[in-house]
Amino acid sequence: MSSPPLASWAPAKVNLFLHVGPVQPNGRHPLDSLVVFAGTEAADRLGVEAADGLSLEISGPSAEGLEAGPDNLVLKAAMALREAADVTAGAAFRLEKSLPVAAGIGGGSADAAAALRLLTELWRTDPAFARSVAPALGGDVPVALHGGPALMQGEGEQVVPVPQLPPVPALLANPGIACPTGPVFRAYDAAGGGAEFRVLASVPEFARTADLIEWLGHQRNDLERPAVALVPQIAKVLEDLAALPGARLARMSGSGATCFALFDRSDDAEAAAAHLRLTHPDWWIRATQLGAAP
Repeated sequence: MSSPPLASWAPAKVNLFLHVGPVQPNGRHPLDSLVVFAGTEAADRLGVEAADGLSLEISGPSAEGLEAGPDNLVLKAAMALREAADVTAGAAFRLEKSLPVAAGIGGGSADAAAALRLLTELWRTDPAFARSVAPALGGDVPVALHGGPALMQGEGEQVVPVPQLPPVPALLANPGIACPTGPVFRAYDAAGGGAEFRVLASVPEFARTADLIEWLGHQRNDLERPAVALVPQIAKVLEDLAALPGARLARMSGSGATCFALFDRSDDAEAAAAHLRLTHPDWWIRATQLGAAP
């Protein structure tokens, strides 16, 4: 008798702050970022079942234009884990793609991390194998595999858990315009970015969400300026989010174009989402609570 399919959420990753160092000889950048995850309102859904070979089917509102071949991060993760763990079994994946692509919220990395978690269970491999292959799949994959609030440092391979972080009501918004990571980093490098880069030793403990938001106001996303220069619509998103009733902080996530607003209360985030949908019905808009992955 075959085993029932396994499934996992693959939620949006949000960089509450993102400090970026100067480009290194290998072309990568040292990072210091406080990362949290959205709830099921802003997540892909990945299912898997046993099969002879490796395959992927993609559906959902953001599936258009995505390739289901070996270059997809889900299959890359599967092939990497199969080799590292010396597994000969296969897997058939079904991905329901809801997160926008090239959006600064790590959708592909979330899918890859979900694939590693599911295959660890399906193939009954040591979780250490998944952790070992994650860094080579992409800078966001290790923290997505961790799945909890964390400082992401190094080139993404260093994940420092921040379990005491209070959950944060938030509104995520994307104007439906792709903002590829490579050009944003190149623009950052061309402007001499990273000269003032410093790594935080730790994140303070906060008794209240309001205190966390206040502290975040003193941080920044170093990629925001070059992303706005390449995709000017991001400035409009940030302006509209900051003007929403109850919004305490508006910032871009990752390399864009998704931005977020933080609120003291979930009711305020929900009301803001309803308001924003009236003025921008073509945007991808989600009210959620940021914290550990679902």
